[in-house]
Amino acid sequence: MGAAGAAGATGGEGAADAARITLLTRVGCHLCDDARAAVARVAGETGASWRELDVDADPARADEYGDRVPVILVDGKEHGYWRVEEARLRDALAGRRWSLR
Repeated sequence: MGAAGAAGATGGEGAADAARITLLTRVGCHLCDDARAAVARVAGETGASWRELDVDADPARADEYGDRVPVILVDGKEHGYWRVEEARLRDALAGRRWSLR
Protein backbone atom coordinates (compact mmCIF):
# COMPACT_ATOMS: atom_id res chain seq x y z
CA MET A 1 0.00 0.00 0.00
CA GLY A 2 0.99 3.65 -0.04
CA ALA A 3 3.78 4.95 2.08
CA ALA A 4 3.04 7.66 4.60
CA GLY A 5 4.69 10.92 3.77
CA ALA A 6 4.35 14.61 3.09
CA ALA A 7 1.65 13.96 0.52
CA GLY A 8 -0.58 12.55 3.24
CA ALA A 9 -0.76 8.99 1.97
CA THR A 10 -1.74 6.19 4.27
CA GLY A 11 -2.27 2.52 3.74
CA GLY A 12 -5.04 2.18 6.31
CA GLU A 13 -8.73 2.59 5.71
CA GLY A 14 -9.79 4.29 8.94
CA ALA A 15 -7.18 6.99 9.46
CA ALA A 16 -7.64 8.74 6.14
CA ASP A 17 -11.39 8.61 5.58
CA ALA A 18 -11.30 12.35 4.88
CA ALA A 19 -8.64 12.00 2.15
CA ARG A 20 -9.43 14.02 -0.95
CA ILE A 21 -7.92 11.40 -3.25
CA THR A 22 -8.35 7.65 -2.91
CA LEU A 23 -6.28 5.40 -5.15
CA LEU A 24 -7.62 1.87 -5.54
CA THR A 25 -4.86 -0.57 -6.46
CA ARG A 26 -3.92 -4.24 -6.34
CA VAL A 27 -0.71 -6.11 -5.69
CA GLY A 28 1.39 -6.73 -8.81
CA CYS A 29 -0.29 -4.04 -10.92
CA HIS A 30 2.28 -2.04 -12.91
CA LEU A 31 -0.30 0.62 -13.85
CA CYS A 32 -0.94 1.02 -10.12
CA ASP A 33 2.74 1.81 -9.59
CA ASP A 34 2.55 4.54 -12.25
CA ALA A 35 -0.71 5.89 -10.79
CA ARG A 36 0.75 5.95 -7.27
CA ALA A 37 3.66 8.10 -8.44
CA ALA A 38 1.36 10.49 -10.31
CA VAL A 39 -1.09 10.84 -7.40
CA ALA A 40 1.77 11.43 -4.97
CA ARG A 41 3.17 14.10 -7.29
CA VAL A 42 -0.17 15.94 -7.68
CA ALA A 43 -0.98 15.63 -3.97
CA GLY A 44 2.43 17.00 -3.09
CA GLU A 45 1.96 19.97 -5.42
CA THR A 46 -1.58 20.75 -4.26
CA GLY A 47 -1.37 19.75 -0.59
CA ALA A 48 -4.29 17.34 -1.04
CA SER A 49 -4.48 14.36 1.28
CA TRP A 50 -4.59 10.91 -0.26
CA ARG A 51 -4.84 7.27 0.62
CA GLU A 52 -4.32 4.00 -1.19
CA LEU A 53 -6.62 1.01 -0.73
CA ASP A 54 -6.23 -2.56 -1.98
CA VAL A 55 -9.27 -3.19 -4.16
CA ASP A 56 -9.11 -6.92 -3.39
CA ALA A 57 -9.30 -6.42 0.39
CA ASP A 58 -13.06 -5.84 0.23
CA PRO A 59 -15.35 -8.03 -1.91
CA ALA A 60 -17.82 -5.21 -2.60
CA ARG A 61 -15.01 -2.89 -3.68
CA ALA A 62 -13.52 -5.64 -5.86
CA ASP A 63 -16.91 -6.22 -7.52
CA GLU A 64 -17.37 -2.52 -8.26
CA TYR A 65 -13.87 -1.49 -9.28
CA GLY A 66 -11.79 -4.64 -9.76
CA ASP A 67 -11.82 -4.64 -13.56
CA ARG A 68 -10.59 -1.03 -13.82
CA VAL A 69 -7.67 -0.71 -11.38
CA PRO A 70 -6.05 1.60 -10.71
CA VAL A 71 -9.12 3.72 -9.97
CA ILE A 72 -8.87 7.31 -8.76
CA LEU A 73 -11.62 8.71 -6.53
CA VAL A 74 -11.82 12.41 -5.68
CA ASP A 75 -13.92 13.28 -2.64
CA GLY A 76 -15.38 9.77 -2.80
CA LYS A 77 -16.52 9.97 -6.43
CA GLU A 78 -14.94 8.10 -9.30
CA HIS A 79 -12.63 10.43 -11.18
CA GLY A 80 -10.85 8.05 -13.54
CA TYR A 81 -9.18 4.71 -14.01
CA TRP A 82 -6.18 2.99 -15.61
CA ARG A 83 -4.16 6.22 -16.05
CA VAL A 84 -3.91 9.42 -14.02
CA GLU A 85 -4.43 12.57 -16.07
CA GLU A 86 -2.49 14.92 -13.82
CA ALA A 87 -3.85 18.22 -15.17
CA ARG A 88 -7.43 16.92 -14.93
CA LEU A 89 -6.81 15.72 -11.38
CA ARG A 90 -5.43 19.15 -10.41
CA ASP A 91 -8.55 20.77 -11.91
CA ALA A 92 -10.84 18.44 -9.96
CA LEU A 93 -9.03 19.20 -6.71
CA ALA A 94 -9.39 22.93 -7.41
CA GLY A 95 -13.12 22.54 -8.07
CA ARG A 96 -12.78 23.31 -11.77
CA ARG A 97 -14.78 21.38 -14.33
CA TRP A 98 -12.86 19.67 -17.08
CA SER A 99 -13.60 19.26 -20.74
CA LEU A 100 -12.16 17.32 -23.64
CA ARG A 101 -12.15 20.52 -25.73
